[in-house]
Formats: sequence, structure tokens, C-alpha cells
Amino acid sequence: MSKSKLIYGLSALGILAGSCSKPVQQNEVSAEQSLVKPIYITDSVIHDTDDPAIWVNPTDPSKSLIIGTDKDAEGALYVFDLKGKAIDSLIVRDIQRPNNVDVGYGLNLGDRMVDFAVTGERMTSKLRFFSLPDMKEINTGGIEVYHDEKGPDYRDLMGVALFQDKTTGKTFVIAGRKNGPTDGTYLWQYEVLGQDGELKLNLVRKFGAYSGKKEIEAIAVDNELGYIYYSDEGAGVRKYYADPEKGNEELAFFAQEGFSDDHEGISIYKLDDSTGYILVSDQGANLFHVFPREGSASNPHEHALITKISTSTNSSDGSESISVPLGTDFPHGLFVAMSDDRTFQIYRWEDIAGSILKSRN
Repeated sequence: MSKSKLIYGLSALGILAGSCSKPVQQNEVSAEQSLVKPIYITDSVIHDTDDPAIWVNPTDPSKSLIIGTDKDAEGALYVFDLKGKAIDSLIVRDIQRPNNVDVGYGLNLGDRMVDFAVTGERMTSKLRFFSLPDMKEINTGGIEVYHDEKGPDYRDLMGVALFQDKTTGKTFVIAGRKNGPTDGTYLWQYEVLGQDGELKLNLVRKFGAYSGKKEIEAIAVDNELGYIYYSDEGAGVRKYYADPEKGNEELAFFAQEGFSDDHEGISIYKLDDSTGYILVSDQGANLFHVFPREGSASNPHEHALITKISTSTNSSDGSESISVPLGTDFPHGLFVAMSDDRTFQIYRWEDIAGSILKSRN
């Protein structure tokens, strides 16, 4: 799911004024030792958490930010520190039902370079862009997508993810919606172009198979390897090239078995530029299924299940992983996931990894 001169590839956020972040004491852990507990839980948002993303502070990673959506008609983008404390001055309110959020780095606006967050405003079919870390809107009111698409459901914006191509320096946003066609054009990909301090979007392709069962919301991008993954809820996880020049062939359709309910949030933990893990939320079972990022020895598009991780999140939708060291609390990075009690739960990666998975050195 880069930084001003280096693309990392991240995503998410969330909060509520007046509440306190809640450190989780180890002596409060239940007897069920297999259940992984967070070290922090964020302040609550007002309505409904959905998806988080992480912005890495280039000068002091311990002061990085978690950005999360409060999904409601009177919704917001919340911003937290790494202990889960809401930063009231950075919260952006009056966003009409933001679902997903992602973070990008080093975008050229013509008059300046910015890191930024993007979220989809579902009720207006607009993408909203905010510079980081100040959370100032770049194009006031957002930019409309899915022009001329038939029916309100086909324009009901939900999933959002960024692809920043290290080779060309181009930035793209991939948008999903509540409903769409089964003819392989469910997702729309736009190039993000900056000029005179603002942004415009150029539609470069329509792609993506859809089972027709539920919807497509969770989207994650592997910038280094150049792949897009998305959850076809109730069916599995689909994989495509992120570079539109490489065509619309479906490269893999995995995670089709063993899920109790919806396939939801997808995040990628990177051990290096080519190996690591893909984590997919099994929403109904409160589990995260883990698959090899690099595929198998014989096939880079063969993603067999490695393990399932049980966490204290409840009915988790969006999540994000990062392997960059983020201070003493997170020497190997972190994992953050939405929980349906209006919070996000923040985990040390090594606690998620346990004895089965590896951590980045």
C-alpha cells in the first residue's frame, strides 16, 4: 500500500477532539496468547474509522504521522502522532464520507515540491488532496472523477491508492467505487499533474476484473515491484501491473479460499526492495492472512498463504504496514489497522511477525 526524494509507498489516518490516546499495558493482555495486542490505540473519531495511511517524517521518523478517515456524510481526515494522540490543528473536517486515504512524496506542483495525502470523497465523486505535514488543501474542493459514468452507484468513490513510478517519476492515483462493470474496467487510473501550485488529473486507463459479488474498496500498490493489488470482496485478491504501459493482464487471483467474510484492507511490509509480506484483512474473522510479496521461487505471481494473524482489532477494514524504523517504539516499523470501535490500533511489527515472519533489519 517515497519521500521527497525517496518513494516508500504507504497509506491512512483517524481521531476525535477531547479524547485521550490509550497506551495498552502488557499486563492487560488476555490469556489467549495467540491474540496480538497493539501498543497504542488512537483517540476515537466521531463517526466511523475506515482506512489509515502513514507519512514518514524525513528529518525525524519518530515524528511521523498516521492519517485516517472518519467515514460519514460529515466526515473528516484525522491526523495522529505515533502514540495515537490526535493532532487537533491538522484535522480536516467537512469531507463528505471519505473512505480510503493514501500518502505520496515529492510531487512537483510547478512552484514547489510537496508530500501529500489523498482521499476519496464518496458523496461527491471527488478526490481531495492535502499537502503534508500541514494538511492544507491543494485544489480547494477537490477534483471530480468517473466523469460520464452511468448511474450514481458507478460514481460512488471508495478505494484510493497511489503509484509513484521510480523510473519515470510519474505519480498516479487509482480509484475504485461502490459498484461497477464486470467487463474489466472497474478501476480507473489517473496521472497526477502539477502546474502553478495546483493539480489536474489525466485519465490513462480503465482496468480490473470484478466478480460482481460485493464491491472493490481496498487497493494497495507496491511501488518498487510495480504491482497493484485489490480486494474483490467475497472473491479474492487480484494483481495487475501498476504501469499502464504494461497492459491490463491479470497477473494473479489469490486468497480465494479460507476467508470467513469480506476480503478487506491490504498492506505490504517490505523486507527489502523485492521481498516481504502482503497482509489482507479477513474482516469477519478478525484475522490478517499473510502472503509472500515476492511470490514463489518459480513464479512471482504465485502467492500462497504463509500464516494467519489474530489481532485485537474488530471487523477491521483498512490497514497499513511500514518497515521504516520509526523511533524507539517501532525499530522495525509498524502495522496500523482500523477497528470498529471508532479507533485505529497501532502495533509494533515484531509483535505482528511473532516467530513465523521476519522483520526488516
